[in-house]
Amino acid sequence: MGVEFNDAPLDFAALFGRDAPVTLEIGFGMGASLVAMAKAKPEQNFLGIEVHSPGVGACLASAEEEGVQNLRVMCHDAVEVLHTMIPDNSLNMVQLFFPDPWHKARHNKRRIVQPPFAELVKSKLKLGGVFHMATDWEAYAVHMLEVMSSLEGYRNQSASNDYVPRPESRPVTKFEQRGHRLGHGVWDLMFERVK
Repeated sequence: MGVEFNDAPLDFAALFGRDAPVTLEIGFGMGASLVAMAKAKPEQNFLGIEVHSPGVGACLASAEEEGVQNLRVMCHDAVEVLHTMIPDNSLNMVQLFFPDPWHKARHNKRRIVQPPFAELVKSKLKLGGVFHMATDWEAYAVHMLEVMSSLEGYRNQSASNDYVPRPESRPVTKFEQRGHRLGHGVWDLMFERVK
């Protein structure tokens, strides 16, 4: 289930032993929601990338315990993996849930959702594929919306052109439950690649 980094593009059919839609999750933390999503959708393939090895270990252990077969994980920098190993036009969905908000103004440039990153994601999505983001920092949600709305080739899936309700497919994380108890909001954004 663990995938080593190398500089050759992945062959998803070979990696998963079948041809099926692929969802990529960037920064899955301890992997609880990723394992739950993979278990809920056995007809799809899931690839998770996480830079912290304890999270990768926890995710692998949980997937094995749950008998999940349609999940592969990598411990590496996601941007490097996207550039090097993910073929263009190959993904049905890219998920980025609760990335580091870098909430101090002087750190905002460190946020992963910036135009070059969003363009990179778009190049890896199939036409009709979706980039799904979620954050519990309102300022980051606004930033994500501004970045995504400024780019050609994406269409916001929100009827009001801002945020979407949490889809059933995204499990509520423990972290998020705690936030709800404290009265924190959560913002989901879904943008479809249209060209």
